Amino acid sequence: MYYVYMLTNKNNAVLYIGVTNDLSRRVCEHQNEEIEGFTKRYHLHKLVFFEEFSNINDAIACEKRLKHWTRAKKNELIESKNPNWRDLSK
Repeated sequence: MYYVYMLTNKNNAVLYIGVTNDLSRRVCEHQNEEIEGFTKRYHLHKLVFFEEFSNINDAIACEKRLKHWTRAKKNELIESKNPNWRDLSK
């Protein structure tokens, strides 16, 4: 399986969209700040959205599509599945 996921920080101010084949491992890496870059710099530890795919090409296409959406549209997507923005990794 492949996953498109969104992470945010504690006050939901910054969003990150990624793709992985192991969601729990990847989220753990982000939460432990093992990955240099954007998610470490902005302390993006909270998983607020994910979608599962059986085909990597479909997952990558979804990731690219979401990255071009406005912030408002991304917020709507998150709130349609996770209205309280709770951490889905817990």
